[in-house]
Amino acid sequence: MGRTLALLALAPVEVLLFGLLVTAISLLSIGLGVFLVPAVVIAVRGLLNIQRRCARNWSGVEIGDPYLPARETDTGGKGWLQRTMGLLSDPATWRDLLWMLVNPVVGVVLLVLPLSVFAYGLFGVSMPFLWEPIVDAGGNDWYVLVHVTNSGTALTAAVLGAPFMLLGYLMGPALLRVHARFAHGLLGPTEMARKVHHLTATRSDAVNTSAAELRRIERDLHDGAQARLVAMGMNLGVAERLLSKDPEAARTILADTRTASAKALNELRDLVRGIHPPVLADRGLADAVRALGMDSPLQVEVNAELPGRPEAPVESAMYFAVSESLTNAAKHGSARSVTVDLWYAEGMLRAQVMDDGAGGANPANGTGLRGMERRLATFDGVLALTSPVGGPTTLTMELPCALSSPKTSFS
Repeated sequence: MGRTLALLALAPVEVLLFGLLVTAISLLSIGLGVFLVPAVVIAVRGLLNIQRRCARNWSGVEIGDPYLPARETDTGGKGWLQRTMGLLSDPATWRDLLWMLVNPVVGVVLLVLPLSVFAYGLFGVSMPFLWEPIVDAGGNDWYVLVHVTNSGTALTAAVLGAPFMLLGYLMGPALLRVHARFAHGLLGPTEMARKVHHLTATRSDAVNTSAAELRRIERDLHDGAQARLVAMGMNLGVAERLLSKDPEAARTILADTRTASAKALNELRDLVRGIHPPVLADRGLADAVRALGMDSPLQVEVNAELPGRPEAPVESAMYFAVSESLTNAAKHGSARSVTVDLWYAEGMLRAQVMDDGAGGANPANGTGLRGMERRLATFDGVLALTSPVGGPTTLTMELPCALSSPKTSFS
């Protein structure tokens, strides 16, 4: 009952904020609303976030954040105008306004009903103490269908009042959940808002991941192949000057340069393999994962049932996710053997990596699981982890995609 009363106390505040917001919007025509709307909207969102927390904590109904991300704005008056227009262009702002209009009626009825039933039952239970003053004052001496005129009928009213009290008590949590569902319908995020949130997050992750990958490539080129090529150029210059004076020394330098060129070529091949492995492009995901297993220090068994090939970006994302899984199993899981299953079903490319390691994997420990989640989320994919202490660890990854040409396999 206390929770019901707490929610009822919010209704007058919602009515007040509804009037303030409508007034602020009406003042946009004279410019004053540009400064009032953001302040009132912030207050409205703060109040309705209380409603969302109450629904989650008291009724178990999770209501996500429905608001669009804040836009970057300029400074000064132009910034205030941009901020106001951004808030008013958010559908959630108008849904908040609708909630504050409807909830003081519909919500209050849902919340007052159990209180009324409980109070009516309490009145009946109290009838043995109240019937005489009520009758003496000429008041209503009926309770349900009982004409209360003496102690006996008052006791009957008390007996009838107890079930009403119980019913009101039981109705409270049930109607509180109904109110929470009602709040979810108006205060929860729309499908468009969920997509915007998801796309914003995945776009940010994709941009950050691409920037990190470019920095890695630049660093590897600068510290590896580029340095060797510079050294090769210098050696060739020295060899050119020594060719007529000391042919043996020039021959030695040329031999060292040939060795350095081979190392530079291997480094470039490794770099290209890290960007998009040739085996993946040439032979497909199944054989590329088998190649990973052959290079792994673990005993890797690969089972693949892929009737075709997914798009290249999806194929690459799954390849690197499996590669990271094998690396984690070897470095952090103390595993000896790993089983990798690849299959396609219901529009999903799926991979399951199970090792016999020590278990206890946790994304918070920085073992690369967060990066795998971000890589898959870019393509609306998901990662599920099961890793009890003592093992085994099972990673299941899903990527929505369509398969194109039949698979090509040389195994």
